[in-house]
Amino acid sequence: MTTCSLKQAGRAAALACLASALAAAAMPAWAALGDIAPSRTPVSTGGNAGATHYLIGSTVRVTQAVDAGGTLVREYVATASGEVFAYTWQGPSAPDLYTLLGHYADDYQRGALALHIAGRDGLHAARVDTPGVIVESGGLMRSYVGRAWLPGALPAGVTEGDLR
Repeated sequence: MTTCSLKQAGRAAALACLASALAAAAMPAWAALGDIAPSRTPVSTGGNAGATHYLIGSTVRVTQAVDAGGTLVREYVATASGEVFAYTWQGPSAPDLYTLLGHYADDYQRGALALHIAGRDGLHAARVDTPGVIVESGGLMRSYVGRAWLPGALPAGVTEGDLR
């Protein structure tokens, strides 16, 4: 059995706290749907250590990172306007949808409630389709997938099938 002093335990706790703070700082700050995304430097030129950036053609910049729950989140930004028009996710926990959806969160909540009242919300999957935002989510415990996008903000040549 290994023992340690309170001094050693305090150092270990401080180190663990520091490591988690640094990991959180490496995560990009997500903008909400419809907001202008912060400008990010591509990884190939020494960008954010916690995120990967790539382009889909010349119209879409995608930033992906793993959130605190271990879920891979992708942010889709129209390069011409800088507007976030979609998010996708896949991982062991659902992301904070209210942060990602921003002012579209109330539309999503009303749409989800309407599905529930109508008995059309699935046990493992749902699609909330409102005029402003579409949110698809589903999965089983520890395996969540989904996407949310603004149908009116998709750049020319981009379809919902491109959001993976």
